[in-house]
Amino acid sequence: MKKSNIPIEQLTRLRWIRGLARLMDTALGIPGTRMSLGADSVLGLIPGVGDFAAAAVSLIIVNEARRLGVPNDKLAKMLVNVGFDTLAGSVPVLGDVFDVYFKSNRRNLQLVLDHFVQIRRQSAP
Repeated sequence: MKKSNIPIEQLTRLRWIRGLARLMDTALGIPGTRMSLGADSVLGLIPGVGDFAAAAVSLIIVNEARRLGVPNDKLAKMLVNVGFDTLAGSVPVLGDVFDVYFKSNRRNLQLVLDHFVQIRRQSAP
């Protein structure tokens, strides 16, 4: 078994980001379908403040990515994902449907994981 070169603090942060992304985007499976939704979709149902509350949580993930050393170009993509999700999600009714399909936190998690895969490839002998 190959040992990870990622420090335990970073692994802990990555697991935390993964858990938060799951909570926000895919915590509840919809029976009989392959679809899932999370707190982002539920918060989006609250008129006026729900989408912005979800965006605030999403920005926590972006900040954790920054603290993990994710480069600025990927952080910018993450911010675009959060902004797009917030704006599109704020449209009455259609935005709620959009939230079920566009999972910005899962997309942002993937950007963070891609960063660590890239680092690992660069440091491999």
